This record gives sequence, C-alpha cells and structure tokens, in this order.
Amino acid sequence: MTARFLCLRLFGCRALAACLVLISQCVEADEPPPYATVGTQMVGMTVGPMIPIRLLTTQSSKLFGEVVIPSWSMTLTEPLGSGWYQGQLALGAELPTFRTDEPVTAYGVGIAPKLVYTVITFGRVRPYVEGGGGPLWTNLGGRVPEEPGQFNFLVWGGAGCSYSVTSQWSVNAGFRFMHISNAGTRSPNSGLNFGLPFIGFSYALF
Repeated sequence: MTARFLCLRLFGCRALAACLVLISQCVEADEPPPYATVGTQMVGMTVGPMIPIRLLTTQSSKLFGEVVIPSWSMTLTEPLGSGWYQGQLALGAELPTFRTDEPVTAYGVGIAPKLVYTVITFGRVRPYVEGGGGPLWTNLGGRVPEEPGQFNFLVWGGAGCSYSVTSQWSVNAGFRFMHISNAGTRSPNSGLNFGLPFIGFSYALF
C-alpha cells in the first residue's frame, strides 16, 4: 500500500474515533434499558479496511481497500434463553459499499439482508454475532481473474461488541469475514475473500 492511502485510512479512522468521542460527550448520559423492546429500530454506520484472505490456490488477487456500510435493523424477539447467553434476535438490511485502491481501483455496492443475535446480560456491553448476504455489483468484473462478471453475490459472517453510550446511541467494533463470488453463474468462480475489522455507531429511532 502507498503512503498516501495509509495516511488516508489513518485519517479516516481518527476522524470516526473523534466523532464517537464527541457523541459520547455531547448526548445526554441516560441509563440504557436492560434490553430492547420488540420493534425497536436502529440505524447505523460501519467502516473498516478490506484485508485480502486467499484460501484457494486459484485466488491470486491481493486487493486492499475501504468499506462503508449504512445499516438498518429491527428487534424481533423478547429475550431468548437464560444464563450468560440470553439475548435477542434482530432482522435488518445493509448497503455494503467498497472501494479497492491497490493494485486495482474499483468500486462495489450491494444490498444484504442480515440477522443479528445480541447478548444482553452484560449491561451496557453487548456482544453479538451476525450474518447476511445478497446481490452485489462491482466493476472488478473482468479485471481480476476471480471475477469474470460485474454481477456477484456477497456472503458474510462476523462478531462484535457494542457499548450503549445512552439509551439511543451505541458504539461498536468487531470483525467480519466476507466472500464475493458469482454463485456459479459464470466460470471461473473462485471468488474473493476479505477480512473486515470494523468500528461504527448506531442510533435507536424508536
């Protein structure tokens, strides 16, 4: 990666961290509820760097870039289970967008329904696991050997932890594994894999 892109990524991470600190200082520090009521809707934003993961010998491309993901979710259930793993299930959707800058400059955008299970037994700290997938368009198609076309599919899974700053604002961090391929609709179909360490925030609408 060039020094320019390293500086841009570092600046972006610092800017987001500053925004999160500002949110935590400026919003009213009220006590969050022990769990979300059914129907609670959240909007959020997640950002992070793309880290290439090559699992197959046919995956030769080593692409670096950035990911920005606006998201929405809604709590579906009352607390499930008992003990430390008691939690709630939420259904949501995301608009994953990315830009690769080395060695090929390219873009991608998609839509991905998702499911999230959040553990609620640790107070303000709420670990979660999540997964989803959906269609993705990218102009990487035909420019790297793993992607012969522009229409693809994105499948991902990951885990993270959120911290409830107030009853409405939360900050979060975690890691995702992301796979992009054409689901066998064209050949070759070796696909691209990425790791995504991320940070972000969310806001409860109602």
